[in-house]
Amino acid sequence: MSEQKPLRTLFCIAVHQNFFDLPFSDIGLVWKGFSAFLRGVADLPGVTVLGTMDDDETMVGTSPDGFPWTCYILADCPDRDSVKAACNLFRTIEVGEYRLWRYMRIEARMGRALEIPAL
Repeated sequence: MSEQKPLRTLFCIAVHQNFFDLPFSDIGLVWKGFSAFLRGVADLPGVTVLGTMDDDETMVGTSPDGFPWTCYILADCPDRDSVKAACNLFRTIEVGEYRLWRYMRIEARMGRALEIPAL
C-alpha cells in the first residue's frame, strides 16, 4: 500500500473594499486577525507551509473577483479536511465585532505536486 501524498494547496486571498473603508486607526485589528490566520494555517496538524507571496506592491486596492488575488499561501496539506479547516479560520477569527471574512476572502485550489520527469 502506498503512502498518501499530501494535497498541494494554493490558498488565494483577496482583500474586500470593507478593509479599505476602515479608518486608519482600525486597520491594525485586521492585520492582527490576518496574522492569527497565518499562524493558524501553519499550526494545523500535518500542514507544511511551503511559501507565501504578496502582490501588495504592484496591486493596490481591492482584488477583482478571482485572479489576481492579493496574496497567496502554498502549502502541503494532509487531506481535504485540513484545507477546509484552514479556510474556516476566516469564519472563526474575530476582528472587533466582525469576523475576518468581512475584510478578506479565501479560495483554495488543491492538486498534486507537479513532478518534473527526468529526461
